[in-house]
Amino acid sequence: MVIDALYRKYFQKSKIFLYPLLDIKRGTSVVPKDTYLSWNDTINSEDMKLVCVYYVRTDQEYLKFEKNVLLKHNRLIDLVKVDDETLVVTFNFSDLSNDWINFLNGKYSKMNTKIKSKILNFFDKKSGNYAYVESYLYPEKHFQTYANLLNVDVEMLKSVGELCNKPDLEKESLLLEVADLKILK
Repeated sequence: MVIDALYRKYFQKSKIFLYPLLDIKRGTSVVPKDTYLSWNDTINSEDMKLVCVYYVRTDQEYLKFEKNVLLKHNRLIDLVKVDDETLVVTFNFSDLSNDWINFLNGKYSKMNTKIKSKILNFFDKKSGNYAYVESYLYPEKHFQTYANLLNVDVEMLKSVGELCNKPDLEKESLLLEVADLKILK
């Protein structure tokens, strides 16, 4: 797919650039409702933890996924049932500190080549997402396209170096209190 328009709406950068690093296969029906870089006052973006919010499900496919993927995941730190409908799963990324810092600073093109490849391979090559993500990870291939779309000089984009804005830490912050499940019952 060719990029012929700018993607103007904000999207969760954590979902595009970090979630694929969990190596959870694309195509499963169990996907996070959203992903975040912080949670209330307990986790902040510098902690290098990905916070994933899932709907609580009781079907066999989900239970199998929880048992065989989530609970056995090597990055799993915590799994918290917030209420009867919401599960928050936290994953540790501290082993990728340089890439995490580049991510927070919006320096997606500076991330490790293997990491960039893993992110890009998560997306279907025929999808629109693939083209955009590739342009964010490898901007040098796309400066001219974006310069044309923005009607700016290509050298100006090259001086900036990136084609995607930094994560908005406010929008990447989960504000959700844990309910006392005993009281609910």
